[in-house]
Amino acid sequence: MNMNAQSDVTRQKPTKARYFILALVCIATFINYLDRSNLAVAAPVMSKQLGLNPAMMGLIFSAFGWSYTVMQIPVSYFIDSVGPRLLYGIGLIGWSIFTSLIGLANGFTSLIGCRLGLGVFEAPAFPTNSRVCTAWFPSHERGLAIGAYTGAEYVGLAFCTPILTWLLITWGWPAIFYTTGILGVLIGAAWLAWYRDPSQHKGMNKAELEYIKEGGGLGDSIPVGKKIAWSEARHLFKSRQLWGMYIGQLANTSTLFFFMTWFPSYLVEAKGMTMLKVGIYGAIPFIGAIAGVLIGGKWSDWMISRGCSLSMSRKLPTITGLLLSVMIIGANYTDNFNIVIAFMSVAFFGQGIASAVAWALLSDIAPRELVGLTGGVFSFAANLGGTLSPMVIGFIVNATHSFTSALVFAASLALIGALSYIFVVGECKRVEIEDKGKPVLES
Repeated sequence: MNMNAQSDVTRQKPTKARYFILALVCIATFINYLDRSNLAVAAPVMSKQLGLNPAMMGLIFSAFGWSYTVMQIPVSYFIDSVGPRLLYGIGLIGWSIFTSLIGLANGFTSLIGCRLGLGVFEAPAFPTNSRVCTAWFPSHERGLAIGAYTGAEYVGLAFCTPILTWLLITWGWPAIFYTTGILGVLIGAAWLAWYRDPSQHKGMNKAELEYIKEGGGLGDSIPVGKKIAWSEARHLFKSRQLWGMYIGQLANTSTLFFFMTWFPSYLVEAKGMTMLKVGIYGAIPFIGAIAGVLIGGKWSDWMISRGCSLSMSRKLPTITGLLLSVMIIGANYTDNFNIVIAFMSVAFFGQGIASAVAWALLSDIAPRELVGLTGGVFSFAANLGGTLSPMVIGFIVNATHSFTSALVFAASLALIGALSYIFVVGECKRVEIEDKGKPVLES
């Protein structure tokens, strides 16, 4: 850039195109989690009408995770090679169609098939989110940006649980899936029409692009169409700090999937709530989770702006959130609705903190050549928890006819996640890969 061009950029006021992109990501994530978790609202009625026991429901809940988890690394390759616009748009429309098809399911096999299809098409979502925020946001804004779209995960059930419950009571459980599926198709079309990478976006100026890049965002420096060599990709499995994060996120996602799958059934079967009360009380922990992701992201960014190290700024909130998630076990010791919801809200608040800040940390340390693939491997590890947790809880409940041991299981995983961040992750800094395929050694 010559001196005149630099002067022009200096005089320009940066545009705010990145916030429009963030709004698109938040809406897409809202639909993503609404469509993967709407089954939880329908489950208490659906299971009775279709004759599904807890073990069968656990398999149906986890079937989404089987295909979703397996597809994480393959779709992440395509994020780096073809870019997020087309892949995410196709994913949005595809998973919305499978959501609508759940409304036509008439038994165990058809529900398994629909959930598998849902998982395949939802697979690009979070690796794409990570890539978009890494490209579009400087480091000191990234925690809040990731907190915003992570918060959108929970908005669906926080504010839509009463609406979904009304649809269930008024029109029957299939109406939940028809309504959310049609909404998703419309959002998918909007994504294809409006999303662009920084290098192609007409609504941003050079000043905003320089602001992003000077603050540690990758801006227009993420290549699209780059072929990834295994000599590079294998280093994602050799980094100690990445392995620590993989373990931590597996544990954290296990807590999330309890709320996304078994939570309404837990309130009905273990605590004797009516569906009407579930529609009201059940939304409160999700509001706590929204607060968690927003507070966690802001807290982490504030520490960075105050000069704290990257390790302290990202790890302290994550560890705190995972330890708060252990509080889920407290619900075993009371039948008071208010106290049960209080324990659940604290646990989900902590899960929200850990989730938002963990993705921010990943964007800070992922090799710049493999941002999408790193997000895919991270999401793969996370969703092993999302796959196993609903299934294990289903078998526990079916065998014991109680949720007591299930909550112990969830709390234990959260504790393991906290210990992984404390003892395994170590110092946090971006993993560098040299041209010959050898990483710069981490200190």
